[in-house]
Amino acid sequence: MAKEPYERTEERQGHRNGSYRRQLTTRVGSITLHVPRIRDGNFSTEMFLRYQRSEQALLLALMEMVVNGVSTRKVSQITEELCGTKFSKSTVSELCKNLDPIIEAWINRPLSDDQYPFLLVDAMYLKVREDGRVRSRGVMIAVGINADGYREVLGMMVGDTESESSWSEFFSRLKDRGLNGVDIITSDDHRGLVRAIRQYFQGVTWQRCQTHFMKNILDATPNSLKDEVHSHVQAILEAPDEETARMLLGKTTSFYEDKAPKAMSILESGFDDASAVLVLPDKYRKRLRTTNSIERLNEEIRRRERVIRIFPNRESVIRLLGALLMEQDEKWTTGKKYSDMEEYFTWRESQILGQTHKVTRIF
Repeated sequence: MAKEPYERTEERQGHRNGSYRRQLTTRVGSITLHVPRIRDGNFSTEMFLRYQRSEQALLLALMEMVVNGVSTRKVSQITEELCGTKFSKSTVSELCKNLDPIIEAWINRPLSDDQYPFLLVDAMYLKVREDGRVRSRGVMIAVGINADGYREVLGMMVGDTESESSWSEFFSRLKDRGLNGVDIITSDDHRGLVRAIRQYFQGVTWQRCQTHFMKNILDATPNSLKDEVHSHVQAILEAPDEETARMLLGKTTSFYEDKAPKAMSILESGFDDASAVLVLPDKYRKRLRTTNSIERLNEEIRRRERVIRIFPNRESVIRLLGALLMEQDEKWTTGKKYSDMEEYFTWRESQILGQTHKVTRIF
């Protein structure tokens, strides 16, 4: 029943106080809505709810395009084609900030509920605009294999450089979040990284990435010998046990010590760290001897980062890379098991028992 102006009844809880305009972008263009302004009451319509849901779907699609490597300029052009209204690049960037609290919660999630016997760490460099200048910044990434045999992206951090202090801060954050049970860490031979590993993971076995190790050796090898040296070093690193590897090492260094002295020096000095995985059961060695799994992850990041080229700030780095890593982490943790860990824990228990018997015999 219509009410007279200013009429008050028990059923009439509010009254209209004019209206305000709202632009609603639809698939057929923009329309202007005059939305009633209500005092002491509520006003809603199912039409608004439907368009709110459509708007949320559109915003999610925009964010997904950016995360998947579509430039904000291209996204702006796409929305103009779809909606008849152009979203500016800055508007698209602002929309993507809705991801920030989700990514921050994921980056800081606790790790104490599981153990991570195997840890792989690596860094990549991106260009970031800071203080009016374009600077190179290191992004540190850690991937763990948990006790159930699934891979997880454990964390990421943007640092000023790939220095010992940056790696120390990164490892400190991981441990503060509850990272535990680490037995073997695989990484390259960056000095600051190795020193930080020894400080924060005392007693843990460090495996030097064999891909980087091989590259270091071949870089110091004369071109005419690269192929045959590569074959000999590969045989050493893929030996069935440490005894065989040391035997092959001795033969190789003796044969090439005059022909490729720098390469043999690198091989001999780095052998112990590069062959650390030989103590493990054979089935775990291949995936832990290199950081290739992270390298492939880095390649996927690079593919999308090339669209952006220069990040406007650190927050945008965390936003894009965090979203990508969250997506990859979900695929890993809900997909096929990466490794069966039963044999590892059986082996580990036998190692602990063996050490206990040795101590008992000493006393």
